Formats: sequence, structure tokens, C-alpha cells
Amino acid sequence: MAETNDNKGILLETGTNEFEIVEFNIGKVDYGINVAKVREVIQASEFPVTAMPQAHPYIDGLFTLRGHAIPLVNLPRCLNVKGTGKSMNIIVTEINNYSIGFLVDGVSRIHRISWKNMEPAPEVGDQSRVVGIIKMEGKIVLLLDFETIIAEINPEVNAKLTTVEEADEDIKERRSRQHVVIAEDSPLLRDLLADTLHESGYEYVKAFGNGKEAWDYLNSLDKSGSTGDQVRIIVSDIEMPQMDGHRLLKLVRSDEHLKEVPFVLFSSLISEEMRRKGEKLGASGQISKPEINQLIGLLDDLIFGKGANTDKD
Repeated sequence: MAETNDNKGILLETGTNEFEIVEFNIGKVDYGINVAKVREVIQASEFPVTAMPQAHPYIDGLFTLRGHAIPLVNLPRCLNVKGTGKSMNIIVTEINNYSIGFLVDGVSRIHRISWKNMEPAPEVGDQSRVVGIIKMEGKIVLLLDFETIIAEINPEVNAKLTTVEEADEDIKERRSRQHVVIAEDSPLLRDLLADTLHESGYEYVKAFGNGKEAWDYLNSLDKSGSTGDQVRIIVSDIEMPQMDGHRLLKLVRSDEHLKEVPFVLFSSLISEEMRRKGEKLGASGQISKPEINQLIGLLDDLIFGKGANTDKD
């Protein structure tokens, strides 16, 4: 399969709620990854792997691509599933500003899909790494939670999501009165984000697993005519089942009661191209995961005004 970079930028131009996936397989099971996360797909046989002492159990070692050493995740081992034993491809990704390869049995094709056609994964256990299921003719494709896999492998990601700068009690007290709405599909990252915001003083946090759930909640408040007053800020991932963050942003900006509410995109997909799309749709700010301190600083600026951390009400 050829390099996929040329396919990026086709979708999500105006919040169409569509995306593209690269379909791949391990054994008889079909999986998917968002095209926006994929740098390219390469033949595993052409890239020798050097084992790394004391590496994470999921890591086979390092391979070199264009002069850069990149970790290689054995995805069948990570998922605890049986592959063919003859893995043919490496999917090279860039997620959370971190380059990493995933060894898979084979890569088949690219599909264009509406997020509304992807269902949230059923609850099947604490260790499930599937965030959504896509029903296609004659088969089901499982969309994997690559962010969680990377967070397990790279402790720096978890540290950046859970470590916040200490704030004085006055700032925490002001933060505690603000109504924050979060949309994030990864259960692990959603819990980490909510817990970290709570620790920083943002106590009133409503977290949802996708944009549709967040939109339904916002609409339920809207019926009382008080949404704009109650909700002080919305934080959303981009890649989510049912409704993605760009579509949610477009709906918010089109709503009479919500259009002035600050909206921040917090996603592993924030590239220059994605940033332009977010700006076009009216994002108040965009932060790449896992920079939680940058996110909290931006929330303070958008809610209280710049310099609010040093000025009292």
C-alpha cells in the first residue's frame, strides 16, 4: 500500500462529520486507524528491527526510517490476539507528537465513513482497547484506541496528562465555579482529563464519550434558555464515534445560545492543517495532547481573561 499522506486533508473541512480509516488485519479480525494519524505504511521485511534491552513488553525494538529511529509495537502481542505469524506491514503513525510503528499482518484499503455510522464499543472489560465499531457489508471493523496504547508504552504521555502546576487557593476557588463540558471517546484519557481538571480546581466537569452525547447534554440545558450562562467552556477531542469534535464545534457555533461559549479542541490530531480547519470552524483554541498544563492555562485565559492567574476578581 502506498504512502497515505496524500489522502489527508480531504475530510473534516467544514465539520462534515466524516473521516477516513486505513483498514488492516491481524489474523481474521479487521481493524481501523484514522488516516490523519498515519504517516505511511511500509513493508516490514525491508526494515530490520534492533531489539532494545528492558523495553516495554509490547515493543519489538527500533527500526530506522529516513534517518530516524522509531519504536515498533507488536500489535498482536499488545492486543493479546493471534496473528498469522507472518506480519507483512508496519503502520507508521504520528500521535501526540510521537512517532511510532505498529506491526500488523496486512493493510488492505482506505474507507471514507461518517462518524454517525461508528458505534461506541460495548463494555467488555477494563482492558479493551477498542473505542468504536464500524459495520460494513459482511464484516465489522474495530477502531482501536491508539492513544491509550501509546500512553501505556510512553510514561511521559501519562505524566503530561496528570501533572499540573500548583495553583493558589484563590485561583482554585474561581475555577471551582466554572461549568466545563468535555467530549473525549477514550475512557482512559477521559478519566485522566477529568481527574486532572478536578485536581487543578475545575470541580464542575461534565464528561461525555462522544460529540453526540455532549451535544444532547448541551441541548438539554438549552431548553431552559440558560446554556450560555451555565456552560463556561467546552473541551473536545476531534476523533470520536457518532459525532466528531469538528462537527460538534460547527453545531455549537451555529446555535443561538451557545455560539459565544469558548470551545477548545484538545486532540492528538492537531497538525497545521487540522489547526486551520479548527480556526475556520471557530475554535477558541487548539492544544495537542497530552499538554494538560497548556490546556488549563488556555481555559483560564478564555474564562477569566489573560493574566487572570495573577489578578484577583
